[in-house]
Amino acid sequence: MVKIEELKFDEKGLIPAVVIDDLSGEILTLAYMNEESLRITLEEGRTCFWSRSRGELWRKGETSGNIQYVKSIIADCDKDALAVYVDKTGPACHLGNESCFEFPVFVSEDENTEASSNDEEGFGLDGLYSLLESRKKEMPEKSYTTYLFKSGMDKILKKVGEESTEVIIAGKGGDKKEAVYEIADLAYHLLVMMVEMGIDVEDVRDELASRHIIDEKIKQEKMV
Repeated sequence: MVKIEELKFDEKGLIPAVVIDDLSGEILTLAYMNEESLRITLEEGRTCFWSRSRGELWRKGETSGNIQYVKSIIADCDKDALAVYVDKTGPACHLGNESCFEFPVFVSEDENTEASSNDEEGFGLDGLYSLLESRKKEMPEKSYTTYLFKSGMDKILKKVGEESTEVIIAGKGGDKKEAVYEIADLAYHLLVMMVEMGIDVEDVRDELASRHIIDEKIKQEKMV
């Protein structure tokens, strides 16, 4: 194992940690540790990182149950990066993939092409909704969308909650690019929830239209 006093943390007190599956050698994710999270990792024998977006300690698997048990930790030649070898109990990626470096199934080239072909104006909510409906019927293997539908509503709602939090954090941070990325994630998971509940995109449009009419009536009443 590494000696903390020999490591070179950056100006923010962080050091990058490449997490690797000890059995397969597959790269699982890139995360960051500070001195406290590294000490916790060494003491508890399971990965604990520092979340840069939330500004807090993050024990992997604390909410998802996908724990990473540490087998060994080594530093690179410059002592400014770590390789963390682990045995994992579930997917490493928050999208349900075994590795964060797997291309997310729900935005793969094939699915983008299929959705776009259903929408002459390009990829949009209607196209994605139709695609998700077909995924629920076909349940293709190794699909994150299939994983969500098979896991059920509790898992879907959990993801909606997590993505909502990420949108709030991105908005608070004022980073437009990050906010757009997180909003897209939230939109996807909301549509999965809608398909699961049988709520169509048109249902939401109708609701928004009815509210617009109500607002106009309220304004007219105030004017009278």
